[in-house]
Parts: sequence; C-alpha cells; structure tokens
Amino acid sequence: MSLFKKLRDKVTPPQVNISLFLKEPLFYLGGNVEGTVQVESWEEFDCTEVRCELECVERVRKTRRVYDAALKREVEQQVWDSAVIFSTKPQLAGALHIPEGFIQSFQFKILIPPGAQPSLKSIDRIVVWNLKGVVAVEGRPDATSKTIEIQVSPPSQVQQAPSTVSCKYCGTVFPRSETRCPNCGAPQTAQ
Repeated sequence: MSLFKKLRDKVTPPQVNISLFLKEPLFYLGGNVEGTVQVESWEEFDCTEVRCELECVERVRKTRRVYDAALKREVEQQVWDSAVIFSTKPQLAGALHIPEGFIQSFQFKILIPPGAQPSLKSIDRIVVWNLKGVVAVEGRPDATSKTIEIQVSPPSQVQQAPSTVSCKYCGTVFPRSETRCPNCGAPQTAQ
C-alpha cells in the first residue's frame, strides 16, 4: 500500500453511500422508530459495526451576566445552553468485510422512551430528535448518512396529528400545515 493511500485513509471515510428509510413519517413517545439503513460501497474495506444513532437534544435560551472588558462592567447576554437528553446507538451488524459493489439493507427498531421530551420549537426552547446511520471503521473516520430530523409527538396527539410531508432537500418530516421546513427553511412543495 502506498504512503499516500495510507495517509488518505487516515483522514477520509470509506467511499460508501448510507441511506435511511423510515416506515412512518411521524413517531410518538413510547413508540418505536422503525426503518432500514442501506449501505452501498464503492470501496473494499473492513468495518467494525453498522449502527443507528438516535439522539434527542434540548436547547434552552438563557440570560447570563458576563463581564465586558470594553465597558468594564457586567452586561446581560442571551446564550443557548444545549444538552443531550436521550441517546442510543443500537448495533445493526457486527464486524464485516465490505467488498466493492456491496449493497445491503439492515432493519432497525428503536424504542422512544415514554418519559422523553416531544419535538418542540419555540422562541426560548428547542427539542430536536436526530437519526443517522453509521458504518464504523477502525483507524479512519466513520462513514455516516445524512442526519435527519424526526418529529416525535406525545401519544395523545398521534391520533389527531395533521398529515405530514417530508422536505425534499433535507428529509425532515413536518406537518403539512407549516409552509416552510423547520430544519432548513425550504418552502413546502406539493406532494
């Protein structure tokens, strides 16, 4: 193996396309996120695992007093505190040798805790659920799918939920009543 290839492999993930396909457009607390992770490779390599990563992040806007050296006094400043309130990384497959031209789908089913926070976007608080597929590789960066934002509702709202659409640009699922994607701001397109 050439020195250049060794250096390149240390800083670049494998040439692989990872796609996420969900069974439902909307999820609820206490329910499952179900779907498949499809892996398509253009390079031969060994992976340590194929997994999904589901994470719920809460961001809260707060006012803090900080010292301003230019004014030589404390001033109030708006800041966003962020915390991961739920995270899971279920393994879909263990160590694999992936040849060039490899295509395979891996099923997943992830429980959303009933006591977790539902999706929310307000002026001073944001709760976001993100999902991605990962092909982990030892000694080089992991290959990942695009991170998609999923909508998680309380169980009582599931039956009354408005019909949903997914953004054709970033894949985020949102209520049809919204005119713009809450994730990337793209206008809703007729589907």
